[in-house]
Amino acid sequence: MSIYDQAAAAVLSQIATAADGALIGLALAYVAVRSIVKFKANSSALHKINDAPSLNVSDLRSLLSSSDNSDSSNHSDDGKLVIVRGTVEAKSAVEGNWKSLRANILSAHNSAEKGVILQHTQTCIYNEWRGFFSWAGDLYSIFPRVRKDQQSSSLRTVPFVLIETGRWPQPKYVNVNMDGSTHSLPLVTVYHHLQPLHATPLTFIQALFGHHYPVGVLDEEKILPLGKDITAIGVCSSKDGILEIKSCEDLPYFLSDMTKDQMLVELAFKTKILMWSGVLFGSVAVGVLGYAVVRNWNRWKLWRHQRQAQQQRDAASNDDDVQVSADEESGDVPDGQLCVICLTRRKRAAFVPCGHLVCCQRCALSVERDLAPKCPLCRQTIHSSVRIYDS
Repeated sequence: MSIYDQAAAAVLSQIATAADGALIGLALAYVAVRSIVKFKANSSALHKINDAPSLNVSDLRSLLSSSDNSDSSNHSDDGKLVIVRGTVEAKSAVEGNWKSLRANILSAHNSAEKGVILQHTQTCIYNEWRGFFSWAGDLYSIFPRVRKDQQSSSLRTVPFVLIETGRWPQPKYVNVNMDGSTHSLPLVTVYHHLQPLHATPLTFIQALFGHHYPVGVLDEEKILPLGKDITAIGVCSSKDGILEIKSCEDLPYFLSDMTKDQMLVELAFKTKILMWSGVLFGSVAVGVLGYAVVRNWNRWKLWRHQRQAQQQRDAASNDDDVQVSADEESGDVPDGQLCVICLTRRKRAAFVPCGHLVCCQRCALSVERDLAPKCPLCRQTIHSSVRIYDS
């Protein structure tokens, strides 16, 4: 670990332990709240998926018809949450008109594989080496936006449907509406190639002034191939007699390789993890915040008590100053008995614990009020002063 990393770690530890761990408690409380929010979302999704019927493509129309007949207030555009298992096929291949003679599909550039979704990703791989001017690399880590994006990705789709397996050439199908969907897709990698980059003078300069320099480009192509069996879970509706299914924002899945039972098992596991993590982090956060509150409350009470005692000492010193004789204030005082600070009054106060008698009562009180009170003679930390009286 470099000296910069050690300094950053020291600063972070001081910030984290500030106010007796209150900042740590707030961070744990935030994690607990986020876990509870995600637990509620996953629990709701779990109940929705459990209640959603798992159907074949041919059963969708009858389900929507029965739903409309049972409740006249529901419109067909509202749709119903369903789980459908089917095979991917291009929409142009099942339209049944002259357009089907030329299927509208996508072809991977490097592997020539056919599909309805094509994702092309290029990732720049960086090597890490701490050069002679390593502070530049630390600036890159603090301000990551200064560097260029390490990854560029493009996603292309064509209209496609899910057909019922084994019903070709006159299949029952449902259109898949990808508009507004941000869910992960069950894509298959068809091309994966790492192309190394040759060193250039620019690479040498980057390595000299920082510890990030490019060494290669990873080129990947992923597709959703034709004939792949997938599960679609979403809102199914009928528009102009054509079935369509679209994603539901409240659910973590849309198109997936998993079956309904596998989704339920995965969601149930995530729900338990989020619930117990929320309980654990919440309990620790309550304990840390409670400890911080008690410590700061006791510290405030101690400060208030010390302030009251200081005010009482100040009042007593003022009364004592009134009783100081005139010769002590401005009379004839030998040079060896003068206060080392004001040089006008007699030495009357001894510091505790060093015991040095070098100041008058007023100057001793002013020394005590400093943030770090020290004896003017030995520079030792003092706690208080004691008035000395002649016999």
